[in-house]
Formats: sequence, C-alpha cells, structure tokens
Amino acid sequence: MLIHGFENAPLAVGERLLELPGFWAAHLMWLSETREYDSVPEWFGVDGADVAEAWEALSDEDRWPVFRIPFAGGHTAVILGCNLRDDPGTEYLITHADWGRHGRLATLGGHQAGPGLSWRELTHIARTPDLNAPGVHAVHVRLLLLLPALGDQDVPDDAPEVLSDALAQADLPDPRGLAEALLEGHPLWEPAEWTFATASPLSGSQKPFPGILQCDGPISPRSGTHLAQGITREQSERLARALGTWSAE
Repeated sequence: MLIHGFENAPLAVGERLLELPGFWAAHLMWLSETREYDSVPEWFGVDGADVAEAWEALSDEDRWPVFRIPFAGGHTAVILGCNLRDDPGTEYLITHADWGRHGRLATLGGHQAGPGLSWRELTHIARTPDLNAPGVHAVHVRLLLLLPALGDQDVPDDAPEVLSDALAQADLPDPRGLAEALLEGHPLWEPAEWTFATASPLSGSQKPFPGILQCDGPISPRSGTHLAQGITREQSERLARALGTWSAE
C-alpha cells in the first residue's frame, strides 16, 4: 500500500480490524464522552479486554492500519493511523490516482486539526460507495469510520436517527442514546459553519474552487484553503460532485 507522503511508513490494510469485538469502542469511545458521563466499554457492548485488544492492533507501531473508503469519481477517503512512538495520531485524507498529493481533512492526536467534514459531505460519502474499488463498502461502517472528522453547527434534526440506525446495524446497544452522546460535542474542536467560497484561485485567490465547501474552524485544514493542493479546476469540480456539494453551487 502506497500513500504520498507516507512512502516509508509500515502501512497495512486495516479493514480486517473491523472484525474485532472491541473495534467500535476503541474507535469511538473517546468521542462519546459527555459533560455528564465518561464513556465506558459497556456502552458498546464489550468489556475492557476487548477494547484493549482492539486498541493494541490500532496502535501497532509496526503495522499502521489504513482504512479505505472509496467513493464516486475514483476518490478514496483514507483513515491512517500514524503510530509514531512519540507522536501518534490519526490522519483523515482524500486521495485520487490523478492527484500529485493527498487532500487533508483532519488530524486527531497531539497536533489535532479539524473539523474535516460537514454533515452533508459525511453522509454523501458514506452513501456512495465505489463497489469496484477496494476498501469498506457497507454504508453504516463508512459513516461510523468517518464520524470523528465531523464538525458542523448545522447538523439536521434527523442526524441522531441516521446515526442511531448506523449504530444499530453495527449491533451496538442503546444506539439512540449513543448517537446523541456522539453528536453532543466534539472533544477536539467546536462545530463549524460550512460555506461556499466566493472566488476562484484562477483569479489569484487562495480560496477553493467553486463547489467545494470551506469551514470557519480556526484549526481546520479546510479553513480558507484548497481541500487538495495542486489539483486542476476540472479535478476540483469532480471532487465537488463526489462530495455531493456541486449542485448547491
């Protein structure tokens, strides 16, 4: 497996880890903490040993897990565990075979940066799998994998229902209560406002091409810059369509 910028990293296909009983707890437990309650493994129907096993696999310094979420137009959302001994973190990226470099969505860890996705983009990517490309194709799994990159102040009223349905399909107990906890507030950043840029880089602006959302989050990689550096206007239009935002431009 090869990802630009990580050529020397010990990358490994991560989808097999989804089968671990403690995977969803290891992936989401930190995100489900609320002001009133600390999240516990039992919220996910597992015990501490299950979580420890999953966490050990996810943080393996010799095998950095990569989860691939292929979507329309040959794009792939990538979740990459950067398991450096002294500076671990998780990168949320977008890649395409025609791009010279990946697009950066969000970073979890000591150098956190986000949010990386609006609710509209999150659900659209989840619901438009490219079945001809390798990676995760189940809609509910895609949604839950990408959820930590979310940060949107205008999450729709049906969001808890949508997320609850995904959690139920993952066989997690009390999916409605867990969905509400997961949407209550992100531990690393505040919800952002997502808007369309008003100018094109063809005129000298550094704002994204039309059709690509940007957010007002001060630590977001998508705050006033291109989602993917160096791509052409045509490539950006294809990306906007794949993200489900082009029609609103």
